[in-house]
Amino acid sequence: MVPMARILVTEEIAEGGLERLRAAGHDVHVELDLTKLLKAIRGAHALIIRSATQVTAEVMEAGADLLVVGRAGIGLDNVDVEAATRRGIMVVNAPQSNIISAAEHTMALLLAQARNVPQAHAALIAGRWERSRWEGVELADKTLAIIGLGRIGKLVGDRAKAFGMRLVAYDPFVSVERARQMGVELVSLDQAVAEADFLTVHLPRTKETTGLINRDLLLKAKPSLRVINVARGGIVDEQALAECVRDGIIAGAAVDVFVTEPTTSSPLFGLDSIVVTPHLGASTREAQDKAGDTIADMVLLALAGDFVPFAVNVDAAEANETLRPFLPLAEQLGRLFASIVATSLGTSPGGFEVCTEGDIAGYDTRILSLAALKGFFGTISDEQVTYVNAPQLAQQYGLELRETNCSTSADFVNLLTLRGAGHSISGTLVGRRSEQRIVMVDDHHFDVPPSDHMLMVKNDDRPGVIGTVGTLLGDAGVNIADMDVGRAATPGTAVMLIAPTAMVSDDVVARLREAPGIISVVQLAG
Repeated sequence: MVPMARILVTEEIAEGGLERLRAAGHDVHVELDLTKLLKAIRGAHALIIRSATQVTAEVMEAGADLLVVGRAGIGLDNVDVEAATRRGIMVVNAPQSNIISAAEHTMALLLAQARNVPQAHAALIAGRWERSRWEGVELADKTLAIIGLGRIGKLVGDRAKAFGMRLVAYDPFVSVERARQMGVELVSLDQAVAEADFLTVHLPRTKETTGLINRDLLLKAKPSLRVINVARGGIVDEQALAECVRDGIIAGAAVDVFVTEPTTSSPLFGLDSIVVTPHLGASTREAQDKAGDTIADMVLLALAGDFVPFAVNVDAAEANETLRPFLPLAEQLGRLFASIVATSLGTSPGGFEVCTEGDIAGYDTRILSLAALKGFFGTISDEQVTYVNAPQLAQQYGLELRETNCSTSADFVNLLTLRGAGHSISGTLVGRRSEQRIVMVDDHHFDVPPSDHMLMVKNDDRPGVIGTVGTLLGDAGVNIADMDVGRAATPGTAVMLIAPTAMVSDDVVARLREAPGIISVVQLAG
């Protein structure tokens, strides 16, 4: 957790987002001159950008204190995410901030291309009445191929249906049933191109998608095809698209994004049948406000060490409403477990098992394992531990993570257990407020809320020992907030789990260890 962080902002974002960061007590430094980036990044804990700032490995090396890079928007072409992950830097974006704006701009270009709106406008204000030249086509009963059926693709589909269009889509990550629920027929890429009257692209730009819409693919299209790209430049081969339109292989195109931006030169610019705009997909006041507010919230969560829903380089960053309440519990158990293990081993265990039981075991629980690792290493490591660098620390310490899941639990609706080096600790959530409870330590059963300061006292199971512990703590002025006693399955020993209101001094712990009937005393860092 960084209580007062230095946040560098290198591009304009909505003022509301900046105010959010300042209100949280952070120092916000705005430097829009990107030639000064390498100097300005020094000492910054967070970097907030849009699309122009190139966040390279060199930039991150200069920003040795960086914990998070926030992109106020969706695309991350300008961020070296792999380098960030290697350095333990979280990369976050605002994936839902501009989806409505992008979908609406797609429809605007779709209509502009169908009805030749910008061409007719330019001719008319130039003094030419060209009504017959700019005859268009209707959208009704035409086939729209959606390449990429994610958030934006789905919104475009919803809007296109209102115009009476038939929808087909290509997306290898969407099931046929899911597409059917959206009212879309899922087909191959070749079939989508062959059947389409209009084709719209809604994919991220990756190695696999760069140049996806190329001349070979467009040769399979009908001459009436019109291509719309409001996604990312480079997915559609600009030169090939221009040639196909010029040669009459397809009817036209509308393009908002380019392989190089900003640009005032492209093979697409010289053709009357192609409509172009300067990357306006997210250029609405609403989208900019949402992006600024969202990225501010994500950066605040990252700096606080909390779960960040829109972290792109956290394995299993999704945490649904069922799992999310268990994240603080998993982190708390990790911290407590580190204290138990460190006391017995003086180092980290070779193995670390995270076991989930009950309803939560039916979900992807990797994020709970990350939270447990984060809590564990937050106790034993000098550096700030995040969801990004926790797995890297596990590798450095030689800690092997194992995950087990069981859909049933004998005693609890849900149970989370950490095991390793001969020790274990289990916790659950109870009641309408989902309050945390420690319910087992080393096979001793309890019902105690975890706290920042806890004592685990192992003792002979005989009368008088609990009184001795209470007297020693009372004489030292230590107040007890919670306490429970767990007996072992094999008679003879018991364990007291005590939650004092403040940390117990080393002197008091030493006196407890010397008391008759006391086997061991471990101070747990919660």
